[in-house]
Amino acid sequence: MARHGFSCGIMAVALVLSLVYSSLVVPSSAELQKLEHSIKDDGSLSLLVVGDWGRKGAYNQTHVAAQMGKIGKELNIDFVVSTGDNFYENGLTGITDEAFEDSFTNIYTAESLQKQWYSVLGNHDYRGDVLAQLSPVLQGVDSRWLCLRSFVLNAGEDDPHLGLANRLRADLDSALEASRAAWKVVVGHHTIRSVSIHGDTKELHASLLPVLKAHGVDLYVNGHDHCLEHISSDDRYRSNVSLQA
Repeated sequence: MARHGFSCGIMAVALVLSLVYSSLVVPSSAELQKLEHSIKDDGSLSLLVVGDWGRKGAYNQTHVAAQMGKIGKELNIDFVVSTGDNFYENGLTGITDEAFEDSFTNIYTAESLQKQWYSVLGNHDYRGDVLAQLSPVLQGVDSRWLCLRSFVLNAGEDDPHLGLANRLRADLDSALEASRAAWKVVVGHHTIRSVSIHGDTKELHASLLPVLKAHGVDLYVNGHDHCLEHISSDDRYRSNVSLQA
């Protein structure tokens, strides 16, 4: 993915947020993370997106990694975005879990992939030690790794954590309102719309999509559905790109 004409760097790939519908909740304050990444001298920025990949090389992971290396070199990518489900089946057991190197460091070895990886968390990651993926210790093992705190929300009306969900949406609304990025991209794990096996996530369609549309977000990038989709609505709003390896 290459974009030209950025007026400034990209902000958390304009903004990185993972809103996942689940019964699990990570106790955390409603604080979104925002990152900036510098652009090339010609004003362009190139990246790869991959999701649902952590298989210790199985399920064609090594083959996909090899192709990513070739495309990454061709595009001269600046970084990689991971949309979650980074380590199957049950996340990491801790910061010393060998799965980190078996599924990441020892797989994505191409020179072109030795760039910063910005990762969010998926539902399989939440089955394990979430704090391990967020730990700076893993950056000492592989400096490419940066996992961004995400928030798992149960959007049921009687959910005691509904207040947190509302605050997160309000924070996202404020962040997008304040953003002056030429391109606004939001990254999460779960789908908003999908024609594949998991289908739409009705909670995100009802609560997240209106916020994205209100602020002219160009792209919502997600994983979860193990397919490649490009979905646009009738009003030509680019509402969802579903990507995975």
